[in-house]
Amino acid sequence: MLQINPETVTPDSLRTDIEKHLKFSLGKDAAHASLYDWRIALSLTLRDRVVEPWFASTRQTYEGKHKRVYYLSMEFLIGRLIEDVIINLDLEENARVAMNALGQDYHAVVADEPDAALGNGGLGRLAACFMDSLSTLAIPAYGYGIRYEHGLFEQHFENGQQMESAEAWLEQRHVWEFERPEVAYPIHFGGHVRTENGQASWEPGETVVASAHDTPTVGWQGKWANTLRLWAAKPAALFDLESFNRGDYIGASVAESLARTISRVLYPDDTTEVGKELRLKQEYFFTAASLQDILRRFLSEGHALATLPDHVAIQLNDTHPAIAGPELVRLLVDVHSLEMEPAIELARATLNYTNHTLLPEALERWSEGLFSRILPRHYQIIQHIEAAHFERVGTQVRIIEDGNVKMGELAFIMASHVNGVSALHSDLVKETVFADLNALYPGRILNQTNGVTPRRWLHACNPALRRVITDTIGTGWQDDLERLSELEPNLDDTGFLDAYDTAKRSNKQRLAQWLKAEHGMSLNTDAMFDVQIKRIHEYKRQHLNILETIALWNDIRANPDGDWTPRVKIFGGKAAPGYVLAKSIIRLINDVAKTLNQDPVTRDLLQVVYPENYNVSMAELLIPASDLSEQISTAGKEASGTGNMKLSLNGSPTIGTLDGANVEIRDHVGEENFFLFGLTASEVEARRAEHAYARNAIKYSPRLSMALEQIAAGEFSGGDKTRYQDVLTNLYDHDYFLVTCDFDSYFDAQRRVDAAYRDQRGWTRKAATNTARMGWFSSDRTIRGYAEEIWNAPSVR
Repeated sequence: MLQINPETVTPDSLRTDIEKHLKFSLGKDAAHASLYDWRIALSLTLRDRVVEPWFASTRQTYEGKHKRVYYLSMEFLIGRLIEDVIINLDLEENARVAMNALGQDYHAVVADEPDAALGNGGLGRLAACFMDSLSTLAIPAYGYGIRYEHGLFEQHFENGQQMESAEAWLEQRHVWEFERPEVAYPIHFGGHVRTENGQASWEPGETVVASAHDTPTVGWQGKWANTLRLWAAKPAALFDLESFNRGDYIGASVAESLARTISRVLYPDDTTEVGKELRLKQEYFFTAASLQDILRRFLSEGHALATLPDHVAIQLNDTHPAIAGPELVRLLVDVHSLEMEPAIELARATLNYTNHTLLPEALERWSEGLFSRILPRHYQIIQHIEAAHFERVGTQVRIIEDGNVKMGELAFIMASHVNGVSALHSDLVKETVFADLNALYPGRILNQTNGVTPRRWLHACNPALRRVITDTIGTGWQDDLERLSELEPNLDDTGFLDAYDTAKRSNKQRLAQWLKAEHGMSLNTDAMFDVQIKRIHEYKRQHLNILETIALWNDIRANPDGDWTPRVKIFGGKAAPGYVLAKSIIRLINDVAKTLNQDPVTRDLLQVVYPENYNVSMAELLIPASDLSEQISTAGKEASGTGNMKLSLNGSPTIGTLDGANVEIRDHVGEENFFLFGLTASEVEARRAEHAYARNAIKYSPRLSMALEQIAAGEFSGGDKTRYQDVLTNLYDHDYFLVTCDFDSYFDAQRRVDAAYRDQRGWTRKAATNTARMGWFSSDRTIRGYAEEIWNAPSVR
């Protein structure tokens, strides 16, 4: 196995290659090169050093006919790849020296790379961590997704309101990818199905082409590299010359425009029928292209179709690629002439499904009319799958029901394994959304608790803490994270705690400097940095956080000379464009921030900041600087969380409910190092059964009542009493996520946090204990679990 030897890559050799790329790849000389030019030259130099292990890994997989894992995901939130490559090739110091010798600021060059806009939240960040671990563990794998031109959106605030604009990450050259024009597949939509002599034939009405773009994903120390293959949509016929010559210039490009729409935007607004159609087309587009690619590669090695599960393991990341079941059956039956029932069984033995949510609205459903119009052959096949399911288990659990095609049920029935992503979540999957199917297919559901890659989420993003850890326990923990437990004997050592505290303070200073430079925000770095960074959603309860902030503000104003613990409340996250209530919560946070930050009585004790356009690169600054991790979702609603793991790993004790992986984090770090509040999952269900539970909770909570009355009176909205009527109505009359019922418990837990933080040495010990006990939450451990219990795909090392 080829491995990059950093001793053979010197600053001088890097400098020479950077200068060559600057001249021959970019056509620039040093005197006229821009920051962009230097970044591309450095990236190409690094990419050159990835290609050899990438080729070697591919050759070894083919020669050994090793089983491959295929990870299908709508999102891969990979962030800046330049940092990943530098860290995993162990070239950080050499690259810094080389760039400095060329008269360039290394950090400015690295920061010039835009984040790849290939995801939204935890789903995409998890997929990126998994790709890193698959390569680190030398498990042959491909990630498959869509090469979005604009991704989700770029978030801006105008008068506190979220505004969306197109993400422009591909306006510059994406240097890490290799375009593969020879790897292209036709993807069909619409039309009708013709049946002759018992054989079905799909005659599509529309065709686009899926074109491959490959990005090598190198693992730790360059020992192995896998491939992230992203699909771009192109028209089957590029240009209508006849229309152009008639003067119909717009019409001449319609086919190209419609095709590119498929790979233009992540999660188009699906509140309209055309939005739903585009979303379904996107999901089928990348899934169908990926399956054609998988079968082509499998058959090229001379395998018989009956052995597909022995050589191929496909993991569906959520329900977005659930169409893989009927599509794989279609390919086996219509293209490769298998009978329907054996094809269904063969597909099921190959496919696996990860469930990420207990929210009914997130388990996708498509109307029968839309689905059968866009994918008529697949609609027929799903009817066969449902019939075979009935025959097998004799039940009325349906895939097609009440005029809808239910993708969660389809994914479950067509998977050999279904996994949740935390212990609590997996239990709730069995008990709630798939209770009937779990009874019919016992043992199909299992758990694989999520993890995060320590290479990016500790070693790379937190160099100050990295040095403390390495100075204390030595090297090697980056791919054996449970070695962090070796820090435990030092938790009462003054020198170690001083070094740990110094690292945290330097990270807070770094964040403060960045926020001042980029967003004009000034932070009190002596205050506690209280961080909630998540997609904005009712169940994640950012509104609980801001309501507690208002209540705390009221208490401080009533007693400004009290023994208060200074806090900076930091929010980060985007709301889906069509999610009106979530966008109201964002505006409320910004309105409260404006009021509180201008209050001369309280602003030195309580500050609220919400930097716009939260992304991976911002997270890499926020997470190391965080003092307190907000994990406050309603118990039973968060599947796992990975932000909670990153924050705890970087020394940020958690305030949270018993939800998702919070349960396991608390078990590992110790209940004394975790600030627990709120109802449990079973208590949540019981409370919802009570009459007027929200109004009763408000009635008996003076602080909550006052905060809501202030919002209603327009105190934070310039006297506008109607601005937050939707938020208030939700909390008084619905409050499905029990913000009101958990408020007092949350407020009390925050005061326990205040008291603990005032003992700075004790707090540092809590933070360091979190780091020392988080080794189990490495994505390497998670991937080993998938490899052994689901994929049967061992490492080739």
